[in-house]
Amino acid sequence: MLEIKGLTKNYGRFTAVDGLDLTVEKGEIYGFVGPNGAGKTTTMKIICGLLPVDKGQVRVAGIDVT
Repeated sequence: MLEIKGLTKNYGRFTAVDGLDLTVEKGEIYGFVGPNGAGKTTTMKIICGLLPVDKGQVRVAGIDVT
């Protein structure tokens, strides 16, 4: 399961992700769709542990990756 609560990531004055809440249960499949600059890549990098968050929490299979 993936749980994201209040995820926020800023690059200087630019907010890439603002207060994202998302829960994906085991067996569910989702796609990230949106325009350039919507925060899709930033969110995925945070989920993978490649970027730190400014605010919020990400848990993958119950493990905090933030």
